[in-house]
Amino acid sequence: MVFTADADGRCEVFTWDAAARRARQVTDRPGGTLHGAIDRDAQVWWFAEDARGVGHWRFQPFDGGPDRPGLTGVPDGTARGLAVTGPAATGTTVTGTTATGPAPTGAAVTGPAATGTTVTAGALTAGALTARAATARAATAGADTGTAALTLGIGLDDSTTVRLGPRGGPGREVTRVDGPAALAGLAPGGDLLALTRAADSPRAVTVLTPDGTEAAVLPGDGPHGRLWALGFAPAPGRATATLLLVRERDDHYSLATWTPETGTRAHDWCAFDTQITARWYPDGRSVLVRQDRHGRSLLHRAHLDSRTRTPVPAPPGTLLDAAPHPGGDLHTLWTDSTHPPRMASTAGTPLPPLGTVAGRVPGTLRDIRTPGPDGPVHTLLSLPEGGPGPHPAVFLVHGGPADHDRDAYDGTVHSLVASGFAVARVNYRGSTGYGPRWQRAFRAGVGHTQVADLAAVRADLAARGLIRPEATGLWGTSWGGYLVLLALGTRPGLWRAGVAVKPVADYAAAHAAATPALRALDERLFGGTPDQVPARYAHSSPIHYADRVRDPLLVVAATHDTKCPAAQVRSYLAALAATGARHESLWLDSGHDGYDGGDHVAVLRRAVLFLDRELRATDRTDRTTGTAPPRRPRPPGGGSAHRTVHH
Repeated sequence: MVFTADADGRCEVFTWDAAARRARQVTDRPGGTLHGAIDRDAQVWWFAEDARGVGHWRFQPFDGGPDRPGLTGVPDGTARGLAVTGPAATGTTVTGTTATGPAPTGAAVTGPAATGTTVTAGALTAGALTARAATARAATAGADTGTAALTLGIGLDDSTTVRLGPRGGPGREVTRVDGPAALAGLAPGGDLLALTRAADSPRAVTVLTPDGTEAAVLPGDGPHGRLWALGFAPAPGRATATLLLVRERDDHYSLATWTPETGTRAHDWCAFDTQITARWYPDGRSVLVRQDRHGRSLLHRAHLDSRTRTPVPAPPGTLLDAAPHPGGDLHTLWTDSTHPPRMASTAGTPLPPLGTVAGRVPGTLRDIRTPGPDGPVHTLLSLPEGGPGPHPAVFLVHGGPADHDRDAYDGTVHSLVASGFAVARVNYRGSTGYGPRWQRAFRAGVGHTQVADLAAVRADLAARGLIRPEATGLWGTSWGGYLVLLALGTRPGLWRAGVAVKPVADYAAAHAAATPALRALDERLFGGTPDQVPARYAHSSPIHYADRVRDPLLVVAATHDTKCPAAQVRSYLAALAATGARHESLWLDSGHDGYDGGDHVAVLRRAVLFLDRELRATDRTDRTTGTAPPRRPRPPGGGSAHRTVHH
């Protein structure tokens, strides 16, 4: 097994020898390492990237030794998939897939037992002011021998290249496509590979031969419904290459398969009302489906030949991953809001300890549903144990927007609750986990719809006596940080303070400097580019409302951020300074997805202290009249109460 976990404050790749119950650290890079895999010949793989996410794949033997580049002659770029196979390979797994499609950093490893697991876990230390999160990913494979062929996808400036070659040898280009794409899998025989692009495009999935010939183009636009590829079936159960697909249509998600002989076959009998991901069982004839539904996880086994679906027992909470193994073993990574992640095997296979907080953490979770124009808005509300309410509250705003908060452990929630705050995690309109209609509900426009939901939940929680309305703050990262800035600018005075970490502050400027994948996302959200629909971008850009911000604000940004670029954050800070808004900034020498625990701890400590200072100030509120102290007036003549700290 290969997994990633904490190593002296950084995320690094480890091997795990289950028989010896021993872990070995493989990587030791200054910025940490997130993406790892293991192939059928027990070669360990990782993506060696810089702070911008640009790098290349490397590998070394399971027991150690010199490392080598996966393919030579391949330009550095962003990770867009990895697949390894050989003449004896008979199985497949795809790692790095999201709830509704493959992430661009996915990896596929094929081999007779390569049905492994891809998991996300927390490895942290936590307390009232400290928490450290890391991501654990694991994949297992068989150990038979044979010459391995390697296929990988690399994202360049405005295109994606797919390269093929012998492991460690020269790579030749199979294809190059414009814009973002990802390698979704390689057939066990190495004769077909799948490339996935925008799920709603006419070329959502392309099946290619190793010489670049198109074997099939599967559309995801119009009446076809959005489409994602999740990998080829292991060979034991299939005489021909079979590609697993997920299709969104008629407000449901259903399984589908493709083979060269039959083309695409829909399995509408296996449909779900909320987002799913799936992976093959080792038999190659059934599929394990993991469903994200209303902040929690459900497991199902779909038997494709008999067209039946059975539930797979799972404890309440969230399964960050689940992977079937030969012999009926099922590996899971489970958590809930009061229990840090833990790995488990139904067959008792020894799995690596994650080094998380032992036992249950403080806090009581409540599910709150607030009426809204497109249906109830679901909030996971964590309350401090003991002591009378209502409590000062922090709204922890998730990013995405195609993501959602789960009944899962979060070190930030742990730290805030231990410090006496209520924490509200709101799955606003646009979130996943509540079906396609909810994800498409942007009736008030990008950002403004979500801000309206946050405000409605705040009023509801205050009316229920659960939080103190005069002592509520916002904290968000990435798109969540964007919503914090937009909320403070469009509804000044409603929130007492805000923390925005690596946010979008100026949508048009961010679009111009961001990665191709994020530019494509922006254009889908807004219905065009900033040149085509400038009013929409301006209407949803926090910088347009910077002169209205009157609540204290902490902005955290990264100098090498390619997703929420530093320049547009600096422009926003300059706009705040010009109007005299009280704000602070913290700059990190990292990228958007930093893997250094020291940065996480620095941000956590700074943000908790900032919110404690600003929200606890309302303890001077007259509890009889409910009146909070007045806002600080702006300095005469503009000026700015502004502090910048570099970390």
